[in-house]
Amino acid sequence: MPRGRRGGRVSALEGGRGEEAPPAADAVPSVLWASGQQPEAAAELILLRGIFEIGRDSCDVVLSERALRWQPVQPERPTGFSNRPKSLKILLNPQSHKKEATQVYYGKVEPLLKLAGIKTDVTITECEGHALSLLKECELQGFDGVVCIGGDGSASEVAHALLLRAQKNAGMETDNILTPVRAQLPLGVIPAGSTNVLAHSLHGISHVVTATLHIIMGHVQPVDVCTFSTTGKFLRFGFSAMFGFGGRALALAEKHRWMSPSQRMDFALIKALAKLKPEDCEISFLPFNSSQNLEERRAQGSPKSDCNDQWQMIQGQFLNVSIMAIPCLCSVAPRGLAPNTRLNNGSMALIIARNTSRPEFIKHLKRYASVKNQVQ
Repeated sequence: MPRGRRGGRVSALEGGRGEEAPPAADAVPSVLWASGQQPEAAAELILLRGIFEIGRDSCDVVLSERALRWQPVQPERPTGFSNRPKSLKILLNPQSHKKEATQVYYGKVEPLLKLAGIKTDVTITECEGHALSLLKECELQGFDGVVCIGGDGSASEVAHALLLRAQKNAGMETDNILTPVRAQLPLGVIPAGSTNVLAHSLHGISHVVTATLHIIMGHVQPVDVCTFSTTGKFLRFGFSAMFGFGGRALALAEKHRWMSPSQRMDFALIKALAKLKPEDCEISFLPFNSSQNLEERRAQGSPKSDCNDQWQMIQGQFLNVSIMAIPCLCSVAPRGLAPNTRLNNGSMALIIARNTSRPEFIKHLKRYASVKNQVQ
């Protein structure tokens, strides 16, 4: 419906009342008009009805035989999502996955955030470690969360920075962190990398729009993290780590980022397999007591095992040692690299591959691609 000229009939009827309409017509909600419950106007023949722009407002417009009426549309606010963010700090890694992260954000994510009325402050990171140094000093008051657009490396760096900031704000000694405090702000992860293990584990799928909608709705999922340290020195927070074959393969893939993601990983796996060798290790661990109620332990202030639990130790030659606090789902491992762990059960998976022949180890790796015959 075209907008009327100034002084024309449309602008003369502004406010929703027709010249021949009954005096009480404008007091009846438009939803009743559609259902035919308006007593005096029910017999009128409606010629046209729709949502039209009048001035700067969207209005429910009804044109009948006798009058033209309209009423501003009041958008309904979603209920049940009291934690929906209103302002977000965005950290964007432009180098992620063929340098497509910028296009992902401005083409898919930003339009949805604007539709949801969420204010954003975008920082494009310039190099590895930039997000860490930025979040050490950045003023985060006024933000409801931090969102990372990038791959697993970017997301892990931002998570580490937020947790490290929380420890310092709480006055904790970072070189001796036994029970770290939570980060003050939640971290949203938009998958824009090669494997996107973290986003895949969080949402069950590596999908940009799905991740964005979870952020818009304010869905918060607690996630376990590990602390990695050397003797007397804290290194970093993280979701997983690999030693031996896995660590060497990841390091090789990182050095060849000029290749495409699939070529880079295939090259790294083949070269690491060609130089496959065991490492002498001594591993100590506390077995996870799944029968103990985790909520009870958390209510007591710590998700750690009881002091009565006994540390166990194993020694030997191992081809690979993996430590994972999340399932680590990805396209090549549909059930995850650690299928028996959960996002927030207060434990981490320890997966050890003892020394064996190269063909047997390759069989072990192929099991990750299977939905049925995977690690038990």
